[in-house]
Amino acid sequence: MNQEIVEATAQPPTPAPDFSLLLSSTRRGARLARLLTEAQLRRWGLPTETASHLVAELAANAVTHGRVPGRDFRLTLSLVGETLRIEVTDTRGERLPTRQRPAADAESGRGLLLVDALADRWGVREDRFPCKTVWAECSLG
Repeated sequence: MNQEIVEATAQPPTPAPDFSLLLSSTRRGARLARLLTEAQLRRWGLPTETASHLVAELAANAVTHGRVPGRDFRLTLSLVGETLRIEVTDTRGERLPTRQRPAADAESGRGLLLVDALADRWGVREDRFPCKTVWAECSLG
């Protein structure tokens, strides 16, 4: 009796898309973070508007409040299921961000209020000293 053996052609699971790079802790680096985020999300076929605003705020905070001269910040974008996770890591681990209610006439201080309004979830993770990571997640579904 002849039996035909068919080998399963199982494909390994496709890894979740991930994008990460170091950028200079300057206003130019923060702007580049936003532009690269938009380009990467378009490449992945994802909407860009909310993520672009989140990256702009988190990167601006990293270069304004988390800057150490000569040290870069890291931008990481991860796609897990229907959720985009944005992480910005800087080298000022001793300066954790806090939400504030600025005066009505204040010209700054609203960044984390915007992050809170745009993201489904956000938070801060203390990394190996001297780093911290501020992250935000937004649902794509």
